[in-house]
Amino acid sequence: MTSPAAQRLGIVPSVFAVQHLPQATFPDDDDWIALVRAPEGLTVIREAWPTGSGDRWIGLYGGGTGHDLDVPGMLAAIVGPLAEEAIPVFVASTFHADLVLVPEPRIEEAVAVLEKSGHRVDTRHLRSPGS
Repeated sequence: MTSPAAQRLGIVPSVFAVQHLPQATFPDDDDWIALVRAPEGLTVIREAWPTGSGDRWIGLYGGGTGHDLDVPGMLAAIVGPLAEEAIPVFVASTFHADLVLVPEPRIEEAVAVLEKSGHRVDTRHLRSPGS
């Protein structure tokens, strides 16, 4: 199988938190970015507070170019190289592209891995971890 063409990705300016709400069917607020409801509860992606505690995630997104839903391997081409380097991901897919979250302390490493794999990453929104 041939791999998909190299993709153009951008770093999302926001920092994200991923929460699991086991008893919820909908969050109590409207400050969320993405929701996934499953039998074990609700998963919520929201912007993280600048001084908040907990895991913080940085998003990589498909640069606005998007791809058709029937194009195979687009997400695998991104998460595969990250998995080979043991970089965790959390993914939320949209109609046009995938939002791939990586832990904030590993974003610079993730960018290097993706660029080495042939992807182009716009880093204009890259901040030092924790800022």
